[in-house]
Amino acid sequence: MAGTLNKVMLIGHLGDEVKMHYFDGGNSIGRFPIATNETYTNRQTGEKVTSTEWHNIVVRNKLAEICEKYLSKGDKVYCEGRIKTRQWEQDGQKRYTTEIHIVDMTFLTTKKEITATQNQPSSNQESSTNVAEENDDLPF
Repeated sequence: MAGTLNKVMLIGHLGDEVKMHYFDGGNSIGRFPIATNETYTNRQTGEKVTSTEWHNIVVRNKLAEICEKYLSKGDKVYCEGRIKTRQWEQDGQKRYTTEIHIVDMTFLTTKKEITATQNQPSSNQESSTNVAEENDDLPF
C-alpha cells in the first residue's frame, strides 16, 4: 500500500456542553468530550464490566456552530475524523493531548428530540403541535 490512513469513527455520548471559541475573520472552533463504552463479562467472576473511554472532540467553523446550537450533554453522536496530537510547554514540562478532529458528524439522539417525543400527546388526543414541523430548521 503506497499511502497511509488516519481515520477514526466513534459513536458515543457527549460528556459536556460544546465549548466555543471565535476568532478574527469569522472562524470558530468547538470542543467537547464524548464517551464510548465497552461491556464484557469477567471470566473469573461472571459479572458484567463496563469500561469507558473519553475522547476529546474538535469541530470547526459551520459544524462547530451547528453542534453548539443542537447538541447538549448526554446526546448520542456518530463522529468521523482523524487523530491529531498536540504538544505545548507548561511550567517547563512538555504536555501532550490527543484530539479527534471531526470532518463528518451525524446526530443520533438529542435531548430536544427525546423531550419532544415524550411530550407528544397520545393518539386519541387532538394536538395543534406537530413535532416534525418544529424540527424543520435542522441542517441535515
